[in-house]
Order: sequence, then structure tokens, then C-alpha cells
Amino acid sequence: MVNVVVTGGAGFLGSRLARELLAARSLSVAGSQAQPLRQVTLLDQAPAPPSLAADPRVTALQGDMAELLAPGGPGCLTLAGADLIFHLAAAVSGECETDFDLGIRSNLQATESLLAACRALGTRPVVVYASSLAVFGDSAEHPLPALIDDQTLPNPQSSYGTQKVIGEYLLADYTRKGFLRGRAVRLMTVSVRPGRPNAAASGFLSSIIREPLAGQRAVCPVGPTTEVALASPARAIEGLLRAATASAETWGGHSAVNMPALTVSVAEMVAALERVAGPETSALIDWVPDPVVARLVLSWPSRIQADRAAQLGLAADPDFDSVIRLHLAESGRP
Repeated sequence: MVNVVVTGGAGFLGSRLARELLAARSLSVAGSQAQPLRQVTLLDQAPAPPSLAADPRVTALQGDMAELLAPGGPGCLTLAGADLIFHLAAAVSGECETDFDLGIRSNLQATESLLAACRALGTRPVVVYASSLAVFGDSAEHPLPALIDDQTLPNPQSSYGTQKVIGEYLLADYTRKGFLRGRAVRLMTVSVRPGRPNAAASGFLSSIIREPLAGQRAVCPVGPTTEVALASPARAIEGLLRAATASAETWGGHSAVNMPALTVSVAEMVAALERVAGPETSALIDWVPDPVVARLVLSWPSRIQADRAAQLGLAADPDFDSVIRLHLAESGRP
């Protein structure tokens, strides 16, 4: 029997991941023989979606992540018996730039508490850590390469990216010491996210598609020629699950794996929107430059060569038209 913990389990990716785990009913952890899924525990500051909370296999704990995972906290008790932990909980990029202390507490202290709690278990659980392409960045002394590959060193240019890369290194060292089995995955910007906008600097990459499809106006803070690296929600979940199930030999090493990305310009995203839903949708986009958002987005890489991910059987979305159609299908729209 397999017990899984998902931090950030009430969020978009966390709740989607939980639903996929529950639907599968069994799971192979780190290459072991597949076992029935016994329990999924969701930790989040927000309440779990009712549809998940109603499942008898789901336990939900609500509260500040750093407090839940502090020594003696309820989250630490929940980790006992966990075979697999997905650490998705985080304050997003825009929040971390606005509130430095929030980022430190949510992204760094909570991660430190989680890793320490896993070490105390003595059971070496598998920990899948959701990192980000924001660990890379462009600076005068270390210009961003035109193509990011598995050997490119991080150079974060934001608090969020800095906190994520620190988490990667901590996870790698806990793994090296044999306290746990860590797998860090650098997720691309996920688009199209359903639901309400969040405070991520990259949030507009969903809102300029999601809102016009719903007949609402949306603001694009960057120019149309801006290139970005994207992944659909389905591809992001696929990457997280592959990190959990791959054997140690297949995963290979302690360093983070860059997930595959679809490289597309904002203009190409809008053109895809027109092809799928008509020109009346793109007319709902207001182009209002925001230099703060643009600085963050332009510091991130847009072209990724994800060889390790390819060896794991992972691939990027074929095109943005298919991403939009997937969003429409999952939203129940024609």
C-alpha cells in the first residue's frame, strides 16, 4: 500500500495531481512494483476542493505550511508512513518580489522544515520537488545562453528563483546524505491554468487565453515578440509523476531535471487563440506594458533542450493550438 503526501494539495496542480493519483488507484514509487494507493494527504493553507475532501482515501490539513511542517506540527505527524511526497506548496514569483518575508517563509523555511521532517522519519521517502525555470536568469556577468540545457548553471534574478534553487541544492544534499530520495523538476510556466488569476508574474500567459475565451478582457504586460517556455497542465503533471515513478538508475544523479517546453511568442499564442476561437477573442486583449513584469519574464529562458527529460520519456506539447483545445475540452466548452 502506498501513502502519498502533496503539499500545496488544494492548489491547481496539487489537486489535479491528487485526482490523477486517485484515479490510477495504484502507483510504482521509484521503480518499485506498483502497489495499491492507500491514502493521499493534502497540506495547504487553503481548504481542499470538496470533491477531493469527500474521497475516503483523502486526508486534508489546512494551515500555514511552515507551521504545519515545523517540528511537532501536525504536518510532521502526517509524514510518518509516507512513501512519496510531492512538494508543490510555494509563494509565486510576483508575491515573492512584493513580499520578501513571505517568500522566505513559504518557499525556504517550509522546504527546510519538510526536509528535516523527512530526515527524522528514517524511512528515506521519495520527495518530488517542484522547482522552476526561474532558477535561470540573465545578468551582465553571466548572460543567459540562447539555449538552456542540462549543464546550464542557475543564475536566478528574482527572489522566487533564488529560493527555488536553494531548495534544489538542499534536496540534493539530503539525498546525497541518504536521508531521503529527492527528485527536483524544473517546471515551465503552465498554461492554460483554469480558475482565477494568481500573483505569478507569468500569470498573464494563462489570462490572455482564459479570459478572452470566457468573453472577458485581459491585460498583456509584455510585447508580442516576447518568447516564453510553456507546458500544458497535462504535461506538467506527467513530469511530476514520471519523477516519482522512475527508478534511481533511470532518474540518474541528484541534480534537477529541466522539463520539456514549448517555445512560443506571445504573438503566436494570440494567433493560436484566433485560429481556435476567432478574432473576436483576441480583440479582448489589452496591451498595457508593465516594466516590472517584463523584466522578470525577459530574464527567464525561452528555449530549453531537455535531454534528461527526453530520456525519461517526456516531451513538450506539440503546439499551442492543441494546448488551447485541451483547455477548452477540460473546461467543458466546445
